[in-house]
Amino acid sequence: MKKISVVIPCYNEEETVEHLINRLKLIHESLISQIQLEVILVDDHSKDRTPFLIKEYCIQFNWIKYMRLSRNCGSHIATIAGLSKSTGDCAIFLAADLQDPPELIHDMLLKWKEGFAVVWAVRKTRIGVSRFSVAMSNLFYYLLNKMSEVNFPSKGADYALLDRKAVDALVSSAGSKPSIGALISWIGFKQTEIEYVKEERKYGVSKWTLSKKLNAFADAFVGFSYLPMRFMSTLGFAAAFIGFIYAAFVLIGRFVVGSPIPGYASLMIVVLIIGGLQMLMLGVLGEYLWRNLEESRRRPLFLIEDKTGFEE
Repeated sequence: MKKISVVIPCYNEEETVEHLINRLKLIHESLISQIQLEVILVDDHSKDRTPFLIKEYCIQFNWIKYMRLSRNCGSHIATIAGLSKSTGDCAIFLAADLQDPPELIHDMLLKWKEGFAVVWAVRKTRIGVSRFSVAMSNLFYYLLNKMSEVNFPSKGADYALLDRKAVDALVSSAGSKPSIGALISWIGFKQTEIEYVKEERKYGVSKWTLSKKLNAFADAFVGFSYLPMRFMSTLGFAAAFIGFIYAAFVLIGRFVVGSPIPGYASLMIVVLIIGGLQMLMLGVLGEYLWRNLEESRRRPLFLIEDKTGFEE
């Protein structure tokens, strides 16, 4: 009998846990005669009653497993933590907020049985999300595909099925600042997509803040694209070239024509422009160097504070 693992990162989801488990129970009942199911709920160091509720369900159902990270690491690392402990022939990860319907697992399994190692659940439409947010999200994925070495679903995806070989490849390639979607695109294998409607959040509040979005944007680009550094190099060369031309113009004006050297205003404009470009370039280089430093430290990606349901 095949075994599948479902990995769900949770952070302050006490209002959602009961509804999530009820829907997973129905999936388990529909699959029990064909497939063995394990559900790994990864608590990303929640501050509410989420871990206590999950542990209660672990006692009730032996197919539910629980682990709690020692600190808040973010959903990407929490997902990788769960995948690293999964034992299924394939693994599926999704968010706990129920905006991604768990029932889609049935369709994903059919694609997996056809021989696909990666099955993306791609958002066809998003209910309850502003047009501006959708446009910014689509722009991010467009730029990621154009400026990096990955081929990500154009409308975005944070819900996928991975065959065991893809799970092992993903976990071994995580690095210190993982971007799961970009990593899955990068590891290759035979991939396909199915569409679904991303539902409006009904329970709790979203933890996907602007700062987390910006961090995810930076991690994806810095981790899979050298274009920002190349762009800064080109821009620096262009600025230096213009500066040399301007310097030659000043010298000719001073010693040939006899006109006075340009004054304070023009000098300050040049200094501020060149200085701003230099600071911008240093910032871009700093992003790459910081991630290189994090990688060289060899710190563990996550630490487990507590777990239930796992065999020692």
